[in-house]
Amino acid sequence: MKNIKDYDLEDLKEELISYDEKPYRAEQIFKWIYQENITSFDDMTNLSLELRQKLKDNFTLCTYNIIKKQESKKDETKKYLFDVLDGNAIETVLMKYHHGYSICVSSQIGCKMGCKFCASTGIKFVRSLTSGEIVEQILAVERDAKIKISNVVFMGIGEPLDNYDNVVNAIRIINNPKGLNIGARHISVSTSGLVPNIYRLADENIQCTLSISLHATTDEKRSSMMPVNNRYNIEALLTACKDYINKTHRRISFEYALAKEENDNLEDAKRLARLLKGMLCHVNLIPINKIESGIYSKSSNENIIKFRDYLNSKGIVATIRRELGSDIDAACGQLRRKSLSSKEDA
Repeated sequence: MKNIKDYDLEDLKEELISYDEKPYRAEQIFKWIYQENITSFDDMTNLSLELRQKLKDNFTLCTYNIIKKQESKKDETKKYLFDVLDGNAIETVLMKYHHGYSICVSSQIGCKMGCKFCASTGIKFVRSLTSGEIVEQILAVERDAKIKISNVVFMGIGEPLDNYDNVVNAIRIINNPKGLNIGARHISVSTSGLVPNIYRLADENIQCTLSISLHATTDEKRSSMMPVNNRYNIEALLTACKDYINKTHRRISFEYALAKEENDNLEDAKRLARLLKGMLCHVNLIPINKIESGIYSKSSNENIIKFRDYLNSKGIVATIRRELGSDIDAACGQLRRKSLSSKEDA
């Protein structure tokens, strides 16, 4: 049965026309799903009983169950492990900031990228999520936490640009005023560097923020940390980033996870400043999370501050990401890894 949340508004209108229904009904359905966050077609009380029955006969609402939830005692960060209704599980993280609530959503079940510092590495890739499965993460968290999400970050399990069509469609649903009505400038898409799809995204005219997982300043070092660099090296990646900036006039955020004695010294900072000179960008320095069996450990606070201060001195805006959920399996993929391990041990 089809997941109704996979449809953007225009596609849902076309679908309803094929059932001899008026297209304006799609807007009513969108309101019930995304603004009222209902979990049953029977709750759509301004639709006829006949239409509600058609919806039940042809669609599912894809309502997630919570397998496990962790809540930080330090900062109210909540981490969810959701059942995606086919025997698989995904992670979603809710973060509280002074400006509102942000959510970090997954785009795939598992990941193909193999980044050495990520807890998702080593978890078998199963499949990409559909648009509706991505959007349902937001709705499920809003139902559970009884809050409204104001910012969406595609930085959970999976490579968003490896699931390009579904991610872009999900963004359009999230951004639609009749959908979740979250502004495009409050939506951030992270990529490890799939260059062809960075060019595609620049042409979508979505105006979301693009975040690039850079993490190193030489091809040799970046390839050792991120195998994707063997396909698309730093030069090709930065060329695509400049194209994105030129077409969208949007600032790019470069993510840089600082690993002790790997990429955190002054020479790395100098190379990074040279690479990004003149670009409309921001550098988000991330104290790396130590993961089980991982080879990288967190850089010292002294080195992190020195790195930031050097970039700022060269005109590169750099900030240190606030560490959230450090007491609840903070690294992406850890909760799912633990769940899989416990099943294997059972």
